[in-house]
Amino acid sequence: MPREIDPMPEKTSDAKKSALVLHSGGQDSTVCLAQALDRYERVETVGFNYGQRHGVELECRVRVRAAIERHFPDWAKRLGPDHMIDISSFGAIGDTALTSDAEIVMLDSGLPSSFVPGRNLAFFVYAAALGYRRGLNVLVGGMCETDYSGYPDCRDATLRALQESIALGTDAPFVIETPLMWLSKAQTWDLAQEVGGEALVHILIEETHTCYKGERGTRYDWGYGCGECPACELRAKGYWEWQASSSGRATKAAK
Repeated sequence: MPREIDPMPEKTSDAKKSALVLHSGGQDSTVCLAQALDRYERVETVGFNYGQRHGVELECRVRVRAAIERHFPDWAKRLGPDHMIDISSFGAIGDTALTSDAEIVMLDSGLPSSFVPGRNLAFFVYAAALGYRRGLNVLVGGMCETDYSGYPDCRDATLRALQESIALGTDAPFVIETPLMWLSKAQTWDLAQEVGGEALVHILIEETHTCYKGERGTRYDWGYGCGECPACELRAKGYWEWQASSSGRATKAAK
């Protein structure tokens, strides 16, 4: 049986506990990064160039880290090195709407053409190899199967099995944490406010990037994007649901 993955483990005071966050520069992974910084004594980040058409996210992730360091001095002390891994040839293998100029459409499989087969599996394998070398046994990802596009490598069952495989294959006590797995997008905004307050919400809106098309020419209330792709639609829907909630209204009133 695969080991249990606790999507929301308790905050630890163990100084030896450290984490490697898969940080794309998007909203979800940035919330995960903030939560990890709030819980662990040492946190490093890793990003991947896999030939994605929205390569602007690789620039955004650098700005996100810089903004966190400016606004959260205590977190800045815990934020360790950033690692960028080039697996750009992976995009050519996948040949999807996220790694080419193809239109984002629904396929016969029932999945959108933005699905990159094996992407998250590859990410965690690379992250584990890096974490093994640097003594980082907790791998954190922003995968979610509540409000998502149906990608099978975002499912809890997939990541439970992957955690077991990585731990067996490295003979190391790796744990995969997915803090957002059972949260809606609205609840992700709520978690951001809870962990980092208005400053973190501001960073999410101004600095992160989630749009599949790489569009940053238009700024909406929820952030930058094309406003039409599945990623933008999910982000906008979650934002407005959050704004309609009591916590979202309180944040808006405080601005």
